[in-house]
Amino acid sequence: MVLRARIVLRAAEGVQNQQIAEELSTEPNTCALWRRRFLAARLPGLMNDAPRAGGPLLIADSKVRAIVHDTLHTKPPNATHWSTRAMAAAHGVSASTVRRIWAARRLTPHRLEHYKLSRDKHFEEKLRDIVGLYLNPPEHALVLSVDEKTQIQALDRTQSILPLREGIPERQTHDYRRNGTTDLFAALDVAEGTVIGECHKRHRAREFLVFLRTLDRSTPPELDLHLILDNLATHKTAKVKRWVLRHPRFHFHFVPTSSSWLNQVERWFNDLTQKRIRRGTFRSEHELIEALKQYVATYNEDPRPFQWRATADQILAKVRWNRLNVELAGAPH
Repeated sequence: MVLRARIVLRAAEGVQNQQIAEELSTEPNTCALWRRRFLAARLPGLMNDAPRAGGPLLIADSKVRAIVHDTLHTKPPNATHWSTRAMAAAHGVSASTVRRIWAARRLTPHRLEHYKLSRDKHFEEKLRDIVGLYLNPPEHALVLSVDEKTQIQALDRTQSILPLREGIPERQTHDYRRNGTTDLFAALDVAEGTVIGECHKRHRAREFLVFLRTLDRSTPPELDLHLILDNLATHKTAKVKRWVLRHPRFHFHFVPTSSSWLNQVERWFNDLTQKRIRRGTFRSEHELIEALKQYVATYNEDPRPFQWRATADQILAKVRWNRLNVELAGAPH
């Protein structure tokens, strides 16, 4: 469009097509074309190309329908899913043709996504409770998303890591030494984005009670604490229940079974894994714990809360749609 505008502006100054073409490194016929378009349609004529008929169809509609049908309802004899080359060989067309047909219908047989539907009988009730805490938190209270990231391994590579260089990524050996594990207990403040975390050797009810006492000491005593938790057995032991009865400002809210995605701290754990753990090298368990503590402290210097926007009704509509798809597929549900 910049080229077209320059052609018209130079033409308005009385310059001929040949000279305009030389100045703008284009062809005289191109200059003539866009001068005519501008005279006929003014600015809209420069903004849009003229409609084109396109080339003749080279593949029959029946062939296209057959490719789409086989993609959706069949599998190749020696693989779990169709590739463009396998489908092309099966139907006597080119791989690029199959690729265009799949792209036009948004078919991606090479991709696989995971799902699991909760069988919790009180799914809707628990869902509305958790989403309500996110979208409309209670006054004079803190909402904390709490969970444990268990069995974090202190891995050390068997040879030195080769540093990043121009044109060459950082490299490390595929094998490693295990130097111990730790469990990270974390509570994400949903409103502020800050995290309270501490490491323990195990994740029993005993360690969970220690973490609850940490939360009790680390938060303003005049505020109620609403904890969003998963259904781990250690969160529901008799000792934990007795402790909560003695500390009435604590309120537990359990997500539905198989619905850990409702717990926002899981997103924070994912960031922790990507940024600090996956490529980390730790020569001892102590070194791993110190790295986790430093990550939490640095993160809390500039916390960024996650923005929850989905309402309970929107989530329930998607869940119902997924259940319908499962039923139509004939899978157990």
